[in-house]
Amino acid sequence: MKRVTIKDIANHLSLSVSTVSRALADDKNIRKETKDRIFATAKEMGYTRNEVAANLRTGRSQSIAVMVDQMITPYATKILKGINSVMREKNIYVVTCDADNDPAIEREYLNMIEDSMLDGVIVAHCNNADNLDLFRKLHESGRPMVFLRSSLDGVNAPVICVNSYDKGFYLVDHLVCSGRRRIVNVKGPKLSSEVRDLDKAYSAVMGKFGIPVCDELQIDGGVDMEAGRNVADRLLSDGIEFDAVFAMNELVAIGVMNRLMEKGVRVPDEVAVAAFTGSALSEMVHPQLTSVETPLEEMGRIAAEMLVNMIKHPKNEYTDTTVEAQIKLRASTHGRISD
Repeated sequence: MKRVTIKDIANHLSLSVSTVSRALADDKNIRKETKDRIFATAKEMGYTRNEVAANLRTGRSQSIAVMVDQMITPYATKILKGINSVMREKNIYVVTCDADNDPAIEREYLNMIEDSMLDGVIVAHCNNADNLDLFRKLHESGRPMVFLRSSLDGVNAPVICVNSYDKGFYLVDHLVCSGRRRIVNVKGPKLSSEVRDLDKAYSAVMGKFGIPVCDELQIDGGVDMEAGRNVADRLLSDGIEFDAVFAMNELVAIGVMNRLMEKGVRVPDEVAVAAFTGSALSEMVHPQLTSVETPLEEMGRIAAEMLVNMIKHPKNEYTDTTVEAQIKLRASTHGRISD
């Protein structure tokens, strides 16, 4: 059966194709009576919008990309839930790009986004310095871009974040006040502004209590559980004395904690463990993990709303948005579960 077109409706009503097209796009300059007649005829004739043709006319695809590090993480699933809830309401498709913490895969996705008609991108992670130039190039091309949690050097795009310095300071301060002095600072990717804030917070707390910042306790880690296990193995094999671990996220912290307990190290009696970024997963492990819990779904929704506005109003200025996070003191640091 032949597809009903705008031209068919125009011929049936003896109107111009332009008038019908503008009416179906809800142009405010078309009289209500004319619109009503066009919509009624379109329904009667079985007209459906040709999305491909409409996208070609407007230069938009009604689709956006979301870049995540690993789909299996609670962080990614919560962020995506928030983003999808907004995009469904606005009839915008979401293309999820799972880089799997692999710079090569991330590079492929960045090139795909650059070559596509995708209207914008939300970057829920940016761990690989290898692709910094590609992020910059994509942003400079005019593609609307929003970052979650952390910005990139040289990319002046808005960020939806938490006050990482303050929350990180509180966590390390909590470890010191609970009697810990040899605190391992497991750093994340240096590319992340959030990680730099946490590093500054760690040093500030050490300075506050007059505790030396020891090089052997500053360890560059990854972003997943395997990285955490490797950190624990390194600490134990090198015979480094430590009584606490401060990690950038819960996956790294859980990896550290699990390997320590496998090796007979008691958590938290001998070593306390805390993570900056946490989720419901922090409550599912034993002992439960002290962490900073961010409102991930809310952050996803805010990022989605901002990106939609950037697509519709590209000339407006958009600034960073800081959301409030909660510190949860749990058994991994001898803390209590907060309300």
